[in-house]
Amino acid sequence: MGKVCVVFGAGSYYDEIPVIPQGALVVAADGGYDHALSLGVTPDVAIGDFDSISGMPDSRPDGGMSGGGRVRTIALPAQKDETDMPQAVKVGWNQGIRVFHIFGGLGGRLDHALANLQMLADIARHGGIGFLHGDGSVATAVTDGEIRFPANQVAARRMVSVFAHSDKALGVTIRGLKYETDPVDWTNSHALGVSNEFLPGIPSSISVREGTLIVTYPVEAPQPQWRSGVEQDASFGEIDDRRSELLSPLFHG
Repeated sequence: MGKVCVVFGAGSYYDEIPVIPQGALVVAADGGYDHALSLGVTPDVAIGDFDSISGMPDSRPDGGMSGGGRVRTIALPAQKDETDMPQAVKVGWNQGIRVFHIFGGLGGRLDHALANLQMLADIARHGGIGFLHGDGSVATAVTDGEIRFPANQVAARRMVSVFAHSDKALGVTIRGLKYETDPVDWTNSHALGVSNEFLPGIPSSISVREGTLIVTYPVEAPQPQWRSGVEQDASFGEIDDRRSELLSPLFHG
């Protein structure tokens, strides 16, 4: 299993206590720094415009990624094109990490929650996978690939839902859940995969031949295995610490 990046955001954490795998890179996106500290976690990196943080981290003077109990800090402008969360993902991606567990990315502002779901799809289209933890559920995305759940005993009425994120999701196949599909084609304008369920003791899979799916499932379900038909990109984009060039002259002053 490759290295994992755990990202702390500034949204809601509900009752879930984030689990930090041994050796994971921990990145705090802006106000996620406060959440991490409240849970006894010192991030390796804090990134953002720091408009929702109680106090600036004790920056690591050497810019290093470990040791000394200090935090590498990357300051971003407030007027930027992307939110702080994908910039946090870039920190991990630039270190070769392709698996991301994201906490505090749901709840609070609806626009940020939607942006984070978009980010899951972007991670998938670059050949990685992200898991966005929310209110008793986890959301993930897969492009031209499959996620597989081992047999489990998740209680009835704990829902698994599947959505087309791309304009078209071709060859969507569901096996081992209460409601199965042969390969079918979906669009992102019509939700057809809401409110499925695990079956006791039965492994299951959700796959798409072409396109991107968003999948939500109960947080108590076992971690799924995943396969992507997308070649992993070397870059998720550079961390952009410049003020947006897309702003009108009025905003540039």
